[in-house]
Amino acid sequence: MTDEILFDRKGGWGVVTLNRPQALNALTWGMVEAFRRELRKWEMDPAIGAVLVKGAGDKAFCAGGDIRWLAAEAKKDAKHASGFFREEYRNNAAIHHFPKPYVALIDGIVMGGGVGISVHGDFRVAGDRTLFAMPETGIGLFPDVGGGHFLPRLHDGLGLYFALTGARAKAADCMASGVATHYAPTEQMPALEAALMDLRPNSRGHADIEAVLDRFAGDPGEAPLNLVRQQIRTLFEGHARIEDLIAALEKDGGQFARETLATLAKMSPTSMKIAFEQMKRGHSLDFDHVMQMEFRIVRRVMENHDFFEGVRAQIIDKDRNPRWSPAGLSDVSEADVAKYFDSLGEEELELP
Repeated sequence: MTDEILFDRKGGWGVVTLNRPQALNALTWGMVEAFRRELRKWEMDPAIGAVLVKGAGDKAFCAGGDIRWLAAEAKKDAKHASGFFREEYRNNAAIHHFPKPYVALIDGIVMGGGVGISVHGDFRVAGDRTLFAMPETGIGLFPDVGGGHFLPRLHDGLGLYFALTGARAKAADCMASGVATHYAPTEQMPALEAALMDLRPNSRGHADIEAVLDRFAGDPGEAPLNLVRQQIRTLFEGHARIEDLIAALEKDGGQFARETLATLAKMSPTSMKIAFEQMKRGHSLDFDHVMQMEFRIVRRVMENHDFFEGVRAQIIDKDRNPRWSPAGLSDVSEADVAKYFDSLGEEELELP
């Protein structure tokens, strides 16, 4: 048992607290293993009617996985390091399939792995400190943890937009996009949690929880995303290749298109091509098949130059000047991308 993640029982609730506030509650291998073990117990326990997950401290729900550690481990043994993702994805699947109400209080930074332990549940409650992003293309990764399932199902091209650009979304944008299901002011979060704990979740669990969340709901304000939503829809939907998307942005030439092109120019070309294909395939796959697809990709990314270079540039040296290889989209062939999606044979991810 690790004190990096805490489990408690309050009435009919199982409560998970991510307890690494000094590391923005970033997930470790031990945390995701313990999380899934507890979920399996609570699933079988008739005394537990619902689950709530939250982050310790006032900055983050969960900023993702421990990327610095992963890069160091993968340099020594990529297969071993990939074991973290194996366990993380199995936990994501356990959350997606969890048969009881699952509530995530995402009032803080929620990125990468933090998205994976919140967005697949029933209720995601944003607050004033919420900051969502899937910034993986900027570190030579791709928007995993089930991103290939939930992102393509967002409306108006928003999923592909988030996947490629790593765009950040505060509470109003999370509500507008569907990343969050509810909003409550940060100052109301303790009272909201207390009101949820007063419930005795049963067969009406979802309806009763929804009623409490509605009672504490506030107005997150105007969503900046809505000001460019039509442009995103026009520019990001309907392309067979990422090159076609780039061409559409170049042809448009407006401020939003220019800013988006500047953002994409900083990202790993390989990661962008992988993410584009991931979104395309994920749209027609069920959740478990998406997770298996993502494990195939990540297993190979752990042996890819761009992941180590992205972590160096963004997290270790912080020079923000990654030297991607290949350096341009035109240098990454369709055959190169396809290899990331090939079967792993005996290494395939098994669920549950």
